[in-house]
Amino acid sequence: MKFGVVTFPGSNCDQDMIDVLTEQLGQTVVNLWHKDSSIQNVDFVILPGGFSYGDYLRSGAIARFSPIMNEVVNHAKRGGYVMGICNGFQILTETGLVEGALLHNTNQRFICKNVYLKPSSKSSALTKNLSGVSYKIPIAHGEGRFYADEPILKKLEDNDQILFRYCEEGGAVTENANPNGSLNNIAGITNQSKNVFGMMPHPERAASSVLSNQDGLVLFQSLLHNC
Repeated sequence: MKFGVVTFPGSNCDQDMIDVLTEQLGQTVVNLWHKDSSIQNVDFVILPGGFSYGDYLRSGAIARFSPIMNEVVNHAKRGGYVMGICNGFQILTETGLVEGALLHNTNQRFICKNVYLKPSSKSSALTKNLSGVSYKIPIAHGEGRFYADEPILKKLEDNDQILFRYCEEGGAVTENANPNGSLNNIAGITNQSKNVFGMMPHPERAASSVLSNQDGLVLFQSLLHNC
């Protein structure tokens, strides 16, 4: 599969993502710049984490208007795969490729720590092959509190669009396991067609034995197996 990883001014996880895809998974990767007008016929576009355009206005609000995003949106609308992680998830909500919004954490602070995720969706390419009770994946964000109104929340639940929920190590979804106040402990969602994925935690930071954590690697393996 041919991946494209977009770099915006302020991205800081683009190289992490490229390393996982090439070194760990042996995939072909194209570096895409925010001013590009073509996604170079990639199969799968990834919007990495970071602080695009310094997170001015609100996270992802300016990146949404980058020239490359016109083609990313068109790619998604044609059924192409797109994944946004952390700031990339925020950009996806700004473009409307996924529903909801990412608000400031309830404690109004930047949070950087390991959390546990429980796979929720049984039908998404990102979660189909996951069999563990929970996965230890780091977060690093100040605006990660997922919010949506009741009709959207119901639709996400009914259509099996919730990818992950924050949980305890043993898999229990509890209030104490929720690091940022996200509604229903939601850590990631997909669009209705299940070709666009957004999540706040960083699986690319948990995909190497050097980091003593490879829980994130199985997420990418699930994508490769099911896309």
